[in-house]
Amino acid sequence: MPTLLLVDGSSYLYRAFHALPDLRNSAGEPTGAIRGVLSMLRRLEAEYAAEYRACVFDAKGKTFRDDWYPEYKSHRPPMPDDLRAQIEPLHQAVQAEGWPLLSVEGVEADDVIGTLTRQAAERGWQVVISTGDKDLTQLVRPGVRWVNTMSEEVLDEAGVTAKFGVPPERIVDYLALVGDTVDNVPGVEKCGPKTAVKWLTEYGTLDELVANADKVGGKVGENLRRHLDFLPLGRRLVTVATDVELPVQLEDLPAREDDKAALRALYERFEFRSWIRDLDGAGTASSGAGQQNEVETGDPPGEPGAHRGDYVCILDWPTFDAWLAKIDAAGLTAFDTETTSLDPLAARLVGMSFSTVPGEAAYLPLAHRGAEAPEQLPLEEVLAKLKPWLESDARPKVGQNLKYDAHVLANHGIALRGIAHDTLLQSYVLESDKSHDMDSLARRHLGLTTIPYTEVCGKGAKQIGFDEVAVERATEYAAEDADVTLRLHRKLWPQVEREPRLAALYRDIELPTLAVLLEMECNGVLIDPFLLAGHGEELGRRLHDLEREAHELAGQPFNLGSPKQLGEILFGKLGLPVVKKTATGQPSTDEEVLEKLAEDYPLPKLLLEHRGLAKLKSTYADKLPRMVNPKTGRVHTSFSQATAVTGRLASSEPNLQNIPIRTAEGRRIRAAFIAPRGHHIVSADYSQIELRIMAHLSDDARLLEAFAHGEDVHRATAAEVFGTTPAEVSSEQRRYAKVINFGLIYGMSAHGLAKNLGIERAAAQGWIDRYFARYPGVAAYMERTRVEARERGYVETVFGRRLYLPEIRASQAGRRQAAERAAINAPMQGTAADLIKKAMIATSAWLKAKRLQSRLILQVHDELVLEVPDAELELIRRELPALMGGVAALKVPLLVEVGAGANWDEAH
Repeated sequence: MPTLLLVDGSSYLYRAFHALPDLRNSAGEPTGAIRGVLSMLRRLEAEYAAEYRACVFDAKGKTFRDDWYPEYKSHRPPMPDDLRAQIEPLHQAVQAEGWPLLSVEGVEADDVIGTLTRQAAERGWQVVISTGDKDLTQLVRPGVRWVNTMSEEVLDEAGVTAKFGVPPERIVDYLALVGDTVDNVPGVEKCGPKTAVKWLTEYGTLDELVANADKVGGKVGENLRRHLDFLPLGRRLVTVATDVELPVQLEDLPAREDDKAALRALYERFEFRSWIRDLDGAGTASSGAGQQNEVETGDPPGEPGAHRGDYVCILDWPTFDAWLAKIDAAGLTAFDTETTSLDPLAARLVGMSFSTVPGEAAYLPLAHRGAEAPEQLPLEEVLAKLKPWLESDARPKVGQNLKYDAHVLANHGIALRGIAHDTLLQSYVLESDKSHDMDSLARRHLGLTTIPYTEVCGKGAKQIGFDEVAVERATEYAAEDADVTLRLHRKLWPQVEREPRLAALYRDIELPTLAVLLEMECNGVLIDPFLLAGHGEELGRRLHDLEREAHELAGQPFNLGSPKQLGEILFGKLGLPVVKKTATGQPSTDEEVLEKLAEDYPLPKLLLEHRGLAKLKSTYADKLPRMVNPKTGRVHTSFSQATAVTGRLASSEPNLQNIPIRTAEGRRIRAAFIAPRGHHIVSADYSQIELRIMAHLSDDARLLEAFAHGEDVHRATAAEVFGTTPAEVSSEQRRYAKVINFGLIYGMSAHGLAKNLGIERAAAQGWIDRYFARYPGVAAYMERTRVEARERGYVETVFGRRLYLPEIRASQAGRRQAAERAAINAPMQGTAADLIKKAMIATSAWLKAKRLQSRLILQVHDELVLEVPDAELELIRRELPALMGGVAALKVPLLVEVGAGANWDEAH
């Protein structure tokens, strides 16, 4: 799926102007803000590969918020002349560097970003919002991240909750209460973040707080009641608009090629000398004197180029033989490939690079083309000579994401062995909450700025393949990759090695998982495109019927995808109650509003069904058949090991971990994942794994006893909480107990439990109190975990994985409490992730040892999916539960449920 990168240019501009020294060129023109913004854009471009992007600036003049509230931003001082002088040339430079630039009259940059985010998210795109403005965290949702380049903060939904104490959907309520001093939006007097979070935690929403304002005691309660008249306006002022009219479509925002002539003119004017050398192809290293000179004339300090070493291009057999002897004798070789594609199953080799000593590296070009490309050694002969080294377990290799390189070599008939280390996984084990790409690692751990890929190959529609890059330039880039990887290994591995539990996690779980994932990605999964096509047609007919029914309920035809038309129908024609308004004052029609209205009205309920089915059709029924690999006839997902901070794997292109299974339509998607003739699909799933881990960690006697005797733990909990016998527990009581069991694992409050079960808050609190009275070990574990997390700044899984909690010592209570809730849940999620990886490793090894034809094809949450020949089915069903259940010795048994069928849905 495409990624849209949105930059808050106005935020960048002010931050760069105030953060950097007073830099000027020899003519006396200020340059700091220009250089600072462009540097941040370059950094973003290197860290986030995005097919679409935009840099958004505030337009001159008033906005709709000024009409609502004349005092809006009125206290801001006039813009400094030195800052104003840099705006126009900065805009020119941003566009010359290939960034679409947007500035829309009458609205703020935030509103443009909000609207583009909504449009992209509705299409299923990934969105990265880069800004220092906390207001924009309200836009975070699945697939949308908030990034602060200055602090290196990256926030998803959980991150927003941990930082502010409230989830993204409550940020607007939070800001309305605390106010926004930057924009001169007053909040409730004496209501700081701690009080705002306390109120929202207790009452859920600002509307509920207002409805219960008379119950809020103390001086701050009086202040709240005095502020009630302003709160609706305050909330409107801090709400980012997501429905403004824009002069562009998403398709108008592809990453573009640099305008080198325009950049040269701007760089020369402002004397950005290192960047001029970059344009000339010589900007990979700068002398100390040069750096100092550039600081004085416009280049800010702290941006060293990569320290290039002795890099060699291998173009003849003597040089090749010398390097082959070198890597054959080396104790460890850093290895990297350059290829024709990012798709690992389609990529072909363009070249390879090697490094055995920091500062020394070689690039072996094999398939560069073009009139000026030199004669290169023949690829097949080279691979024949390298194959023994590449396939040798006795020749240790280190790389950055070697799973990809292994795929590429497999495309050429070579099975890469001897993977001793991977710097991507070393970083992931050490600092799961940070970025793990090589460029970020080099900056963070080596103080080096590496050559970005876009600098070598360009970007946008004019980007060239690596096989078209001049060999001399390719050598600088590729050899640097191998050199830097070796340097990173020498920096990271000692840090891992001196922590025995981290070393064991890396050695016994992460590195072996890499090999299993390689197999699973190669195996792929068979789908039935005809079943999906038929399902897609049925969904299409159902969508058509729903659209017709919607028109009948509305009394007229309208576009179900148009918020404007939908608002006119729901609130104008039908007179439905307005739940909330957009920033521009129009009634909102977002999903939260429709869900609320659907409780009482048929049209909103129908619209929600239409949206859900439309997403199912576009994301799976229509898209999956197009993703079948023509060579294998299968769909091959990509599993990322280093994405989720908890250790869970992530699936992409396509994402097979989020297929909905709670509806019949979603289960039919799973039914399209089929076994070939003479085979079955087998699903093996850990049962109630996180509750079992809770029992192990808490050492609670009653919880341990329930699992030890194979009791229905939800029924046992209901018996304890409701004071009855397990046999007398009703289905309703068991359902309540299940919500309590899982809710407490995720830090659910009494308010959340009450809302989930539809009961009074006092009753919910009473049940929670009774739960902890019956399970004192769980209460003690939670308190012990909070204390340990505050002392160490992290928590650990059973197997030593560290889950860092940067907000655990925050002075603001809401942020601290959110981090404490995460501290309780993270060890369970992380341990579950470790267990399923250990199960994958054990299963793969067992299949090989028994020389079975069964093979792993998918991993989804706590489930393994296998493709099993009929002749092996009974053996797999009999042996797999004990195999998976025996990967770790916990204080409770690990129960594995196994199912089999002709397709994934039947097996699940």
